[in-house]
Amino acid sequence: MAELLFVLTGSPYWTLKDGSRHATGYWAEEFAAPYRALTEAGHRVVVATPGGVVPTVDMMSLRPEMAGGAQGALELEGVIRAAEELRRPIRLSDARVEDYDAVYFPGGHGPMEDLWTDADAGRLLTAALASGKPLAVVCHAPAALLATRVRGVSPFAGYRVTGFTNDEENAVGLASKARWLLEDELKAMGVKFERGEMWKPYTVVDRNLYTGQNPASSGVLGQELLKVLK
Repeated sequence: MAELLFVLTGSPYWTLKDGSRHATGYWAEEFAAPYRALTEAGHRVVVATPGGVVPTVDMMSLRPEMAGGAQGALELEGVIRAAEELRRPIRLSDARVEDYDAVYFPGGHGPMEDLWTDADAGRLLTAALASGKPLAVVCHAPAALLATRVRGVSPFAGYRVTGFTNDEENAVGLASKARWLLEDELKAMGVKFERGEMWKPYTVVDRNLYTGQNPASSGVLGQELLKVLK
């Protein structure tokens, strides 16, 4: 049995460039799909958040139209309700890579508010990359990679990475309202940004780094983690 660390945003909102707050949190599918696959296989999950706050699910992600229908939404709600780890997260500052077999960062817009400047997220990501252990990051969670920069330089520079694209952000109506866009910032950091078709599962594997483009990619990442943990 492996032990995995899931690092979730602690923010229930994302501040837009006009100063308003867009209600968000973590995206339900991005937590639930890998969590269900991994725990059903017998693995153990520990949740960490900044300050150890109980994470907020983005209610938009539980709407039937976002969850593949009414039944899909009910299944996601069921996984989240049953996931006791979500109600007793550890502090991200207390998390150590050496205590886990793999690390996973689900997205949602929340990481664009807190994880992108979180020193503990940056420390953990840097250590996970150097450890050679599986490190998986999906959708907006690659924003946390920005926290790894030291004097403008990141250990992730040169890695092949994907994440939520500018086109997808524009399609949900938030690109023009954002202070910055994930794809732009990742490219500026020096990663080799790759993309697939909008809304379709698309993952990139570069050494021990596994990244997914959007919510639909999270289930694929969960299966990739299962394979490598075997």
